[in-house]
Amino acid sequence: MNQVLSEIERKKNDSWRKWPVVHYVVSNSGILIALVSLIVFFALTTSTFLSTSNVLNVLRQISINAIIAFGMTFTILINGIDLSVGSILAVSQVITIGLLFMGVPIVPALIVGLLIGAVLGLINGFVITKGKIPPFIVTLSMMIMARGFAYVLTGGRPMSFNNEILSFIGNGYIGPIPVPIIIMVICLIITSFILNKTKFGRHVYAVGGNREAARFSGIQISKIEMIVYTISGLLAGLSGVILAARMSSAQPTSGSGFELDAIAAVVLGGTSFSGGIGKIGGVFIGALIIGVLNNGLNLMHVSSYWQMIIKGLVIVTAVYVDSLKKKKRA
Repeated sequence: MNQVLSEIERKKNDSWRKWPVVHYVVSNSGILIALVSLIVFFALTTSTFLSTSNVLNVLRQISINAIIAFGMTFTILINGIDLSVGSILAVSQVITIGLLFMGVPIVPALIVGLLIGAVLGLINGFVITKGKIPPFIVTLSMMIMARGFAYVLTGGRPMSFNNEILSFIGNGYIGPIPVPIIIMVICLIITSFILNKTKFGRHVYAVGGNREAARFSGIQISKIEMIVYTISGLLAGLSGVILAARMSSAQPTSGSGFELDAIAAVVLGGTSFSGGIGKIGGVFIGALIIGVLNNGLNLMHVSSYWQMIIKGLVIVTAVYVDSLKKKKRA
């Protein structure tokens, strides 16, 4: 009888899982509290934080980091990491603008910029799987080499190019919404669908959760790893194209340190560094927290040195609160 009652109570407590929005809020309650707290604080301490233009500005600013973080999520879910995303962004940006300088039409130039990111990511995955080298070492090497390649292509100088379509991608609007935000939302939907609704997504979680069990169940781990790093490189390349479009230029220094913000967004979003646990929706909230924090501190005219200290404290606090929530639910 007690067992039956316990089962009824368990089903009652889990009934919220049938409602996607409620499930999303409950499962990300810790970082949502942190995000709402930041929004309330900056709304009370600044006069322009909640203005429509500033809200859209925050979303446009986080679009680059969020897209990179979506790709980073895949690598961390399989217990890996990709330190090369910032440098891949720079290479994709430089090649896109370089092709435009050479007279290549805008659409092929953009496609090549995306493919360069995917190819560099595939190289990461290939070396990791075939060479049996830790992802940290491989992607660190790619970070250095790709950055050097960006300097070689540009001679260390920025490249500028004006193009109507390029400018629209970076600075245009569809209705009242900036194009980079729309691209970010599309990436959010696609990557979330891949992880939650496809066989490949289930295999990603399986490899990160228990690599040996995944191998014994017939999952081709090498194939999964190569695809994962290709996705990470592709999204880094997409971010490079968007950033080039926003600035109408390319610089070999672009993307420096972006890998750290992406990792911070992934960790804030509840993705476990041990692999197998994490959701794209949580990562998006993590990117929002970082964007809101950067924007709010700038509006308050806080020194960039103090901003680094405050950002680190907020990240640690948000992750700690979320971990307490998860332990309580468990």
